[in-house]
Amino acid sequence: MKGLGLLPRLLLAILLGIIIGAGSPRWVIEITATFNGIFGNFLGFVIPLIIIGFVAPGIGELGRGAGKLLAITAGIAYASTIVAGLIAYITGSAVLPNILEVGSMNMSANNPEEALVAPLFKVDMPPIMGVMTALLLAFTLGLGIAAIKGDMLKKLMDDFQQIVEKLITGLIIPLLPLHIMGIFANMTYAGQVATIMSVFAKVFVMIIVLHIVILLVQYLIGGAVAGGNPFRLLKNMMPAYFTAIGTQSSAATIPVTLRQTKKNGVHEGPADFVVPLCATIHLSGSTITLVSCAMAVMMLNGMNTSFGALFPFILMLGVTMVAAPGVPGGAVMAALGLLESMLHFDPTLTSLMIALYLAQDSFGTACNVTGDGAIALMVNKISGNKLTPQE
Repeated sequence: MKGLGLLPRLLLAILLGIIIGAGSPRWVIEITATFNGIFGNFLGFVIPLIIIGFVAPGIGELGRGAGKLLAITAGIAYASTIVAGLIAYITGSAVLPNILEVGSMNMSANNPEEALVAPLFKVDMPPIMGVMTALLLAFTLGLGIAAIKGDMLKKLMDDFQQIVEKLITGLIIPLLPLHIMGIFANMTYAGQVATIMSVFAKVFVMIIVLHIVILLVQYLIGGAVAGGNPFRLLKNMMPAYFTAIGTQSSAATIPVTLRQTKKNGVHEGPADFVVPLCATIHLSGSTITLVSCAMAVMMLNGMNTSFGALFPFILMLGVTMVAAPGVPGGAVMAALGLLESMLHFDPTLTSLMIALYLAQDSFGTACNVTGDGAIALMVNKISGNKLTPQE
């Protein structure tokens, strides 16, 4: 299993979960449900730590390097992320009700036989603070670090960030396939898995189409600002796109993204500044995925998906994506607090979100890094440089 990437492990876990749920007695499902309950409670405990560990240092780092170029780049990245979220919302509102059975998973109240199996026992793991408290504390600490240039506090938060990242990469991510397997075993046993697998396929196609749309929008704007052919510029970034699909990491793709950005004619200074920065703060593809998956899960459960309910979530998601850890699945981990506090997701819905997100994480990452090249085009022009394409 260690030799497999996260996506193959996830797909194997889903398959095993369906097999276990279809052919196992109830006590087996109760054991998996017990593990899921414990893991879900632990995830709830960790969410405030993830928020503080990543949002505070991320905001502090941005503030410490404050300058005109940084402010412009961060502003463009945030605007791009919000536009991506709005495109996903508008498309999801028009398309998802026509391809999903709204309320089809909200069965337990109407048909007790189709309710999920309860765990054998529960272990309470109350978080040290609420999600909104953690967000407010993270913003306060991050802005404070930037304002007073506090090196000791910055070092402390950097160390805490490393601890939380080790917790994610060393414990949570490796156990996620087991958690997903248990969720799908339970849903198969309850007769809900056909609905979920249908959702997986339909939402996946919609998300990939939206990724293509946002990249075209980004390069049409970037080409117009920089004075280049947007389709040629986008074509030149394809090596970065396919590298990101393989690595599932924006950070690991930086060398290729940087090379292709310079090939598009962006000068060395802006390219060297924008590409590594945007690998951290610009996650338009991930935002499309999170908004689309959240809407699908909410519609299946008959929840409110109005603009008033989703728009504040999209605005906060844009801020949270700035601090998303640079690991596979990092964006959905950073967004868990918002899903819980703003969209009222319970542990089961959170697990479905994780499964839906991770199934296409590599494509979201590819969209993110390819879009970084478009931002570099704009910043290059704003910096007073003309494109000098390389052969």
